[in-house]
Amino acid sequence: MIEQKTGGSVPGRMTLAAKIARLTVAGSPPTTPIPELSLYRREAPSEPTSYLHGPSICLIAQGSKRVILGEESYTYDAQNFLLTSVGLPVVAQVIEASTDRPYLGLSLKLDPGKIAQLIMDADLPSPPIRKAGSGLTVPLLDAFHRLLDLLDEPEDIPILAPLIRREIYYRLLVGDQGARLRQIVEMGSQSHQIARAIEWLKDNYSRPLRVDDLAAFAGMSTSSLHHHFRAMTAMSPLQFQKRLRLQEARLLMLTQHLDAAIAALRVGYESPSQFSREYRRLFGAPPLRDLRNLHQGAAGGVE
Repeated sequence: MIEQKTGGSVPGRMTLAAKIARLTVAGSPPTTPIPELSLYRREAPSEPTSYLHGPSICLIAQGSKRVILGEESYTYDAQNFLLTSVGLPVVAQVIEASTDRPYLGLSLKLDPGKIAQLIMDADLPSPPIRKAGSGLTVPLLDAFHRLLDLLDEPEDIPILAPLIRREIYYRLLVGDQGARLRQIVEMGSQSHQIARAIEWLKDNYSRPLRVDDLAAFAGMSTSSLHHHFRAMTAMSPLQFQKRLRLQEARLLMLTQHLDAAIAALRVGYESPSQFSREYRRLFGAPPLRDLRNLHQGAAGGVE
């Protein structure tokens, strides 16, 4: 599930942007000496990209980005962050970036095992589920600043980076999203089995799906797969596959300029008319009109 939160001080974000700008160059890979930390810089809007967004917290220090999950669209910028608790198929696009004001962001992968260990070690009580509040707090933002500062002192990374990551986990657990973050780990081993099923669906979305076979692949009973899959993704496996197919077809039409019939066949549909009906149901418009809307939105820099 993707959560969108508002918060974070403007001066702190400006400093974060300056640090990311200093540590990146145009076209540089996102990887850093801290394996879980990635830095991003783009000097122009990007084409829509489809990928499986894993458990992570993502911050934007400058610019803005659109993330589409099924029929939901999230646009976030320096006033928001995204917290994801399970791998989900998304289409992402940087929509605000230029040479003078490049898109600058970071992502930190979340480790469910380490989060679970922290909950046990600190004996943290379960927080109530809260409505949106302060979001990115000053202590949490300070922790990210210190994590970036370690990139200038690589000899300190092996000792201090794990401590700062642990602090970030703690700040998230005791903050507004603490209850939701616990959902990453409360499933226990089922979360890893569902992740395995998700990865199979991602790699084989165009193939016919038998849920019994998927359950066997994940090492679960069919009923258990249905229950835990829906709990983690709010979808059944068949609905999940359908969204993967439709999102991939949308991406093919956007980036490879395929017509709807060819894109439908490419992602596993046998009937173009069924594809068109399900596409319209998911995205709110038939393929040609939806693509026009997306291009107009990208050109204007807004949803």
